[in-house]
Formats: sequence, structure tokens, C-alpha cells
Amino acid sequence: MAPLNMLVSLFAILPAAVMATLQPGPPFVRLNKDDAMVIVADLQEGLYQVVRDFDTVTYRNNMLAHSAIASLFNIPIVLTTSAETGPNGVLPKEIASMYPSAPLIRRNGEVDAWDNSEFRDAVRAQNKSQIILAGITTDVCTEFLALSLRAEGFTVFANTEASGTFTDKLARDANDRMKDGGVILQGMFAIVMDLMRDWRNTPGSKEVLPWLDRYLPAYGYVARGHEAAVTNGTLAPGEEGL
Repeated sequence: MAPLNMLVSLFAILPAAVMATLQPGPPFVRLNKDDAMVIVADLQEGLYQVVRDFDTVTYRNNMLAHSAIASLFNIPIVLTTSAETGPNGVLPKEIASMYPSAPLIRRNGEVDAWDNSEFRDAVRAQNKSQIILAGITTDVCTEFLALSLRAEGFTVFANTEASGTFTDKLARDANDRMKDGGVILQGMFAIVMDLMRDWRNTPGSKEVLPWLDRYLPAYGYVARGHEAAVTNGTLAPGEEGL
């Protein structure tokens, strides 16, 4: 065989040889809106004031956005508070008013919400295996509950943008422990995109873009810019063909 033909044959069989050596990696655990629910754990007005790993305006928006995920995708939500008649305070009215009929478990002592039987019953009653969770503080209310839920067999997605705590170090330590315990750490945009899966779905572009415009303006303004260009835009000299 001529050297050139040998080289062509070698390159022809290389892809098959490489594919034959590939081994399956870890499974990609996807959110499924038909098997998911949201938990709001102690996102209370008093506790909000101890959060120092986000600025106050950003974190308030993140709390509300986390809570609004359930409404966007029409999935169940369970709310819980800790000692709300004391300095921890109540849920912000913006969250409470979203879900006037949702289970709201007012705990009067248990630090880990899973230690409260009424809360456990409320979560189990939703009959979902995937839980999207956020709480204050990250290293107590989110971490303790996330690891308890994992021990019970739930798949837990911790919304890292909607849980807050005293310092960046405490947040990192808590996220490391949760990750080691099998909790999936994701931000709000990734959670929403995975629940949606496809812009052509319902909820899809029509529902999700206005939601993002409200809670993630950095992306909302991408859509606004496109709208403005389509409805009002003209090309400046030199733009055509770029």
C-alpha cells in the first residue's frame, strides 16, 4: 500500500478506535418540571438583615426570584419559617402574597426544618423527588435541610444565589459540604433554563422572557435590545455585513 493510502486508512479507523475506548461518565441529572418542587426555607425579613455575602438589593431580588420559580412553572411550593414571632421576622409580603394557599409551616424551635413533622408531611404530600431549595442562612437553614433531604433520597438543587449567610467563607464551606453530600449547586438562570428545557416549550419564550426581564435584567435587556432593533432599528454606516 502506498504511504498516502496507508495514512488515509489510519485516519479513517482512528475515530472508531477512540469511540471504542470511551467509557460512560457520571449521569447528567436534569431538572424535570413534572417531578420538581420549590422550598422556601426561612427567607424571613429579620434573617435577611444578617446576609453579608450579597449586597442587599441583589439578594432581595434573588429571594423573590427563587420564590417565583414555582409560579412560573406551575410546580408545588412549601414555605417554612423559624420562630417568626421573634427577631427572625415573617416572610416578606411579596413572597407570602404569591402563594396564599401554599403550605406554610411555622416552626417554633426546630433548626433543621426536616426535624418538624408537619414540614416533612407537607413536603412528602407533594409527591415530587426533586427539590429546589434556598434559605437563610446557607450554612444552617439550607445546608442542614439539603443534607437531610438527600439522606431521605430526594434530589436536591440548592439555589446558590438565593441562600445567604454572614460571610463568603461560610457560604463556600456550606456549599462544599452540600456538594460532598450529593447536593447539586446551581444559580437561578441555570435552574430556570433546565426547567424550561426548550424556548419553544410552554412555559417557554413567551412566559420566561418577561420573568427574566423582571428578575434577571441582564438577560431581559438582551431581549429588549433585540426588540428595539427589530421595531425601531436602522443600520449605521459600516454595520451592514458585520
